[in-house]
Amino acid sequence: MSANTPSRLEKVLANGHFAVTTECGPPRGSDLGVITQKAEYVKNHVDAINVTDNQTSVTRLCSLSCCIHLKQLGLEPILQMVTRDRNRIALQSDILGAAAFDIHNILCLSGDHQSFGDHAQGQNVHDLDSMQLIQTARHMRDEGAFLGGDAIQRPPQMFVGAAANPFADPFEIRVPRLAKKVKAGAEFIQTQCIYNLDKFEEWMKGIRDRGLHEEVAILAGLTPFKSAGMARFMKNKVPGMDVPDHVVKRMADQPKEKQPEEGLKICTESMQRLKEIEGVSGFHIMAIEWEQKVPELVEGAGLHPRPEI
Repeated sequence: MSANTPSRLEKVLANGHFAVTTECGPPRGSDLGVITQKAEYVKNHVDAINVTDNQTSVTRLCSLSCCIHLKQLGLEPILQMVTRDRNRIALQSDILGAAAFDIHNILCLSGDHQSFGDHAQGQNVHDLDSMQLIQTARHMRDEGAFLGGDAIQRPPQMFVGAAANPFADPFEIRVPRLAKKVKAGAEFIQTQCIYNLDKFEEWMKGIRDRGLHEEVAILAGLTPFKSAGMARFMKNKVPGMDVPDHVVKRMADQPKEKQPEEGLKICTESMQRLKEIEGVSGFHIMAIEWEQKVPELVEGAGLHPRPEI
């Protein structure tokens, strides 16, 4: 990582600070005021803001336009891009679109299957997979060329990221899969929400054993529970999620009106423990439609104020 990068996120990591990112889901309409409000909640407590790309295969305002809007507000966006909806021509075109507005971070994803969303009959594309999208973003930046071989005028300067789920089955391939993403060119990783801290620590040990923590910045993913019902839903209904029984019980043992407070407390405690794990470089807070609580979590974990870079 280079301290001369245009990406603030990369600079924070290169200077040895814990990075903090968060996530904003775009509206199901064209009102950018929704993004403005979410950004207002978090702007002084995070280094960069992800904008999701039609998450859960539900049609929303596009990630690129929201990222341009955040940039115009003086904030640092992370463009999320899924391979589900675009072929290699459109993917490269949208990377250039981001670069035209000096957007310097990208998170490369496959995307949820369209059957989960509001257009179940839609055709997925997957001309490239997420690994190949990582390679494409790096190729456009490092070689200054399109996949077809032609030179790019003013190549994109992207800090390239990917996602990882330490909890999906089979567990044995989780570290090797991350190694493939690192080899493809991923420079930072944002993980799935962490509730099973023991299993996450086991995953991190596997990463350290292969020296991957020295090659890629790992941002631990967190989502605070609002209720015991949310905890049960994420445990039982969300694929690839690992919510231990004792966490669900801790939420359920609280009176209903105290459950949001308990969810925030669990999240803060998790961040404090994760800070002690060698190889964790920061945090990605996914406070789904609860962005106003991000400052409380960041402050509770001792990560405020953010460093001047």
